Amino acid sequence: MRAASELLDEGGPEAVTLRAVGARAGVSRGAPYGHFEDKSHLLTQLAVDAWSTMADAVERLRSDAGSDPGTRLERALLTLIGLGRRQPHLYALMFSTPAGDPEAVAAASRLHDQFLAVVADLVGESDAPRYGALLMSSAHGIAGLELSGHLAKEAWDVDGEQLVRMLVDAIGSAVGR
Repeated sequence: MRAASELLDEGGPEAVTLRAVGARAGVSRGAPYGHFEDKSHLLTQLAVDAWSTMADAVERLRSDAGSDPGTRLERALLTLIGLGRRQPHLYALMFSTPAGDPEAVAAASRLHDQFLAVVADLVGESDAPRYGALLMSSAHGIAGLELSGHLAKEAWDVDGEQLVRMLVDAIGSAVGR
């Protein structure tokens, strides 16, 4: 999986082939075929692992009793945006993985549930889904604009971290917290 992740980071999904993964991992070029049906299955597994890693990170943030709900929410959003910054191909893969794959659905749902729990800590459970959708789509937009170069601080006089803070502050004010 590490070899596949490295290839993805270096050249996007096109660079990830089962033969290249075997060569990078130092095993026979055909060895990955014993673990993955095809390239699509391997890429889906990379996305599943990323969703799971993100869910673990958000779960750890939520359990941080030393920070307030707004701070935990900011950190959760910046964790997602940070992945987009560090590993743009993996980030894009996560949001293009087939929605019908049961393992991908379970991993994405776990992150969704963890994220909504962080949002609920700030806005309450009944409002968490709609605010969560606003925040997640905003974070995705911030990450996309940063990756494309269209969110330059010089042009907008704001960066991604400031936008996240503004969103969380605005939502906190809207719900009276």
